[in-house]
Amino acid sequence: MSPATPLPTIARPATTGATTGATSAATTYVIALGSNRRGRHGSPEREIAAALEALGDVVARSPTAASAPLGPSNRRYANAVALIETPEDPAALLVRLKSIEHAFGRRPGRRWGSRVLDLDIVLWSGGAWSSPGLTVPHAAFRTRSFVLAPLAGLVPTWRDPLTGRTIRQLAQSVDRKRPRD
Repeated sequence: MSPATPLPTIARPATTGATTGATSAATTYVIALGSNRRGRHGSPEREIAAALEALGDVVARSPTAASAPLGPSNRRYANAVALIETPEDPAALLVRLKSIEHAFGRRPGRRWGSRVLDLDIVLWSGGAWSSPGLTVPHAAFRTRSFVLAPLAGLVPTWRDPLTGRTIRQLAQSVDRKRPRD
């Protein structure tokens, strides 16, 4: 694949919209899930499991793993990565993800604060996307081992549409030991 080649679409029969009659093909998304605060479903690990159910259309998922917090939060995170299929474009999916976060108790607040649920679109099979409030691929995914390591276990040969590097290569570069100054 060339650097600009989008992720492969998983073949699935086209669906017909009930109200519009429009036909749409499903595309594949990588969704990163994180939680570091108990919610109505219980522990952060249970919040992740419940969020996977709420997402629907999950075709693959990583195990849930613990990771250190980013920013000022003191609580460790439970993280997972899921592949989902949906006919939604990235903007429509973002609206749905924000609705799920809200239903789980996430409220606007500190950017790096603790949260019941965090859902991020990391990649999609359509390549790159940019609109107000959303950039795909996720701007920071290339530096986050808690996303890349589980993702490399699911789809190691998928490529970042901007750099052309495989998920395996990105995961290895993030985990590489750096010399100290």
